[in-house]
Amino acid sequence: MALMLTIGLWGLDRGGMWGDESVTFQVAQRTVPQIWRLLHDVDAVHGLYYLFMHAVLTVHPSEVVLRLPSVCAATATAGLVAALGVRLAGPRVGLCAGALYAITPMTGHYAQEGRSYALVAAGVAGATLLLVRAVDAGGARAWWPYGTVVTLTCVLHELAVPVLGAHAVTLALLRVPGRVWSGWGRAAGAVALLVLPLVWVSQGQAGQVAWLVPPGWDRVERLARNFSPGPAGPVFWGTLLLMAVGLRERRTAAVAVPLLLVPPGILMTVSQVRPLYHDRYVLYALAGASLLVAAGAGRVARALGRVRFDGRRMRVGGRRVRALLGATGVLALTVTFLNQLPVYRQDRSAAHRPDNLAGVSALAVRQMRPGDPVLFVPSVGRLAALAYPKGFQRVRDIALRETAPRSGTLWGREATPGELRRRLASVDRVWVVAERSALDPRRSLSDPVERTKRDVLAEEFTVREEHVREERTRDDVLLRLYVRRPPGDPPTGDDPPREPADGRSPGVSAGVPWPGVPRAGDESPREPLERRSPGVSAGSPARAPVLGVADRRDSPSPRFRHAPGFCAPRPVT
Repeated sequence: MALMLTIGLWGLDRGGMWGDESVTFQVAQRTVPQIWRLLHDVDAVHGLYYLFMHAVLTVHPSEVVLRLPSVCAATATAGLVAALGVRLAGPRVGLCAGALYAITPMTGHYAQEGRSYALVAAGVAGATLLLVRAVDAGGARAWWPYGTVVTLTCVLHELAVPVLGAHAVTLALLRVPGRVWSGWGRAAGAVALLVLPLVWVSQGQAGQVAWLVPPGWDRVERLARNFSPGPAGPVFWGTLLLMAVGLRERRTAAVAVPLLLVPPGILMTVSQVRPLYHDRYVLYALAGASLLVAAGAGRVARALGRVRFDGRRMRVGGRRVRALLGATGVLALTVTFLNQLPVYRQDRSAAHRPDNLAGVSALAVRQMRPGDPVLFVPSVGRLAALAYPKGFQRVRDIALRETAPRSGTLWGREATPGELRRRLASVDRVWVVAERSALDPRRSLSDPVERTKRDVLAEEFTVREEHVREERTRDDVLLRLYVRRPPGDPPTGDDPPREPADGRSPGVSAGVPWPGVPRAGDESPREPLERRSPGVSAGSPARAPVLGVADRRDSPSPRFRHAPGFCAPRPVT
């Protein structure tokens, strides 16, 4: 637990929130009636988490406090995984399982994220431990704590429900008597009844995850690599080998294998018809991988203790042998962790999250003048202003009709197409915060307001300046100054920025990633702007991600991004 706490606290204040974190931050600071109103239309699946974070951020609203519950939950999960290992296979296996869980990069990633996934993992680990205790105790009263924890976990995020399937498989593998099945069945039935209203409400909000696609075998491989302390090379293959050995430990395997395979298997299967799967939604299954690897390591250690040297049998119980095996295990864990240090370091930079809204705000505060109109394309871009209002407090949001808290939405209601045209007709210059792809005239837009934004800018305005931070992204987020097109000057589409009259450089570089599409992370707000022509991207290729049901801007929302050493998948977020 101390190891997990240290990893979680290291670099916790990385200097910027990304899209989904910013939603947690701004929604949790609303009043309880405002949160309740929001949940009727969107994010019902995160309702309990938002109410919990409302209480947490009342103490002190900051990025560090936003992430502290996830750090504490990951620390608790490491301890619970260790406790499971102790109960199933002994102290050495338990200690190894807890340490493996703590040093896995995927664990560290979500331990520092202001979302519910680390808390859900803690709930599932606690419920699994209570399941084992209830099986051993055999009494009906032992199922009450189990049912309570599973219910709270599933209400915290409804995609934890497949853990009930994993626990059913565990009971089948353990060949428990009928009275145990009866106790578990009553607890599982109570969970289903209590979670059913949440599932029913969230079905009406399914559009939030419309960006998900049916997972293929590449996602299976990606998940396997993310569940390993190292995604490639000897560490990964050694992990698979120890898992195979761990299958020989019947009692541990009966708990670990279903937890590892059943929830991802259920979600991936369902997602072939209705996509619901993302790696972060099954973070809790990682505990099964750590338990199985630790069980395999324990079996290997016992086997080595029975090797004969010079006719004498070395016993694991011997002090020298036990000390040697223990030192070897500690060394292996240390080398594995050190091998992943570059991943951890990069993950603790705002530049290596899906988007850095602090960078957008810092860019705005440097370039915009008091009273300037600003237009967000698409409207989800307003998250930067909601999370970091300092950069936008001197300007006016020309499209906004009703604020997010008052409208019961995530980023506010905008004017109708006709009203937006009238508003834009009244100004001669407007700053646009936009994803580059959103301004592409070839892109099909279903939202009439978004189409109006793009059409009016193309028909009536021309680009005067363009600014973007140097980042490694697929879809730059631009800060453009549009000025009204002179009379008689025909529209030419996406004009290149002209040198500003005050001599400032357009400063185009590689952009800031944005909530809504797969892209890479953003640099710190202090990075200098770089002079380039528009459309030229600076920076290196984006890292592959990995890694949450509802995350609307989740629309491709947060991907679990990792450095080159981490598994190299691709998106979402």
